[in-house]
Amino acid sequence: MKLLATAKLNRQMTELIMKKAGKYFEIEFLATAADKDRKRLIEAADVILSVNIRREIEEEELPFLTKARLIQITLAGADMIPYAKLRPEIIICSNGGAYSEPIAEHAIGMMLALARNFLPLHRGLAEGIFDQKTPHKMLGGSTLGIVGFGGIGKKTAEIARGFGMKILAINSTGKTDRQIDFTGTLSDLDKLLRESDFLLLTIGLNKRTRNLIGEKELGMMKPDAVLINVARGDLIGEKSLYEHLKANPQFKAGIEAWWVEPFNFPKFEVHYPFFELDNLLGSPHNSYLTDGIYLKALDTALDNILRFARGESLKNIQRREDYL
Repeated sequence: MKLLATAKLNRQMTELIMKKAGKYFEIEFLATAADKDRKRLIEAADVILSVNIRREIEEEELPFLTKARLIQITLAGADMIPYAKLRPEIIICSNGGAYSEPIAEHAIGMMLALARNFLPLHRGLAEGIFDQKTPHKMLGGSTLGIVGFGGIGKKTAEIARGFGMKILAINSTGKTDRQIDFTGTLSDLDKLLRESDFLLLTIGLNKRTRNLIGEKELGMMKPDAVLINVARGDLIGEKSLYEHLKANPQFKAGIEAWWVEPFNFPKFEVHYPFFELDNLLGSPHNSYLTDGIYLKALDTALDNILRFARGESLKNIQRREDYL
């Protein structure tokens, strides 16, 4: 079989692919191939290993994927895949769980920073205000609702348990082997909205979850709740969030994933003055970025490709109907 890696890779990544997959595949690298060879390489590939296939294979080249049986991406989210332009026989797998630990720590960090009022107190000190009267919110004894109980959600729950938090979670089946206080499906979202002191969004973006949190949902949450989004910006209505934050200063939000980011757009931008608010904490969608994380994520993606080569069941298979 032939494996085609489409992204630009460094030496360590290239060596890892050769070492790990060389036993099963003839391996080619599209980013370093001559323009005249691209069509031939894409047509010959049984497996595509990609980061963002939209950037690595041109739209007019997608019909060349006549032989491909698997597209494995190294990212956890699979909303950027051009599903409608790919043969329905191609299996598409994301890399869920590969970035769980650093993103979970980031989510907890945002919860702590917002609960302890780090930003406004720091700004006050810079202006000479020594505020010893603003009360803080405790993680211990609070309820954490997790919308999307995959790798990131589970790892966050483990850490949150150490603070003594009650855990409510939503996943696709309503079942889990983890010892938490409640597991449900998206039909139970209202319960999490009403009962959570902290609400964490880690669910994938698709046609069912786009604008999952809007004016109605924000209005159902506690007045002093903390909303954290480490998944995709479009899970939340941008205008609805801004207006809710502005009208409810006790409500707080930590936004790691934005609506318009350089990954899929020319530049970062927001359409409302979020950064004038004291109850918003932002980070530039880099929570995963720790030493060695790209190599680790590649290793995890290769594990799934080897499962394919050995005829074993695959992980993180994406359902086209969730996106089309």
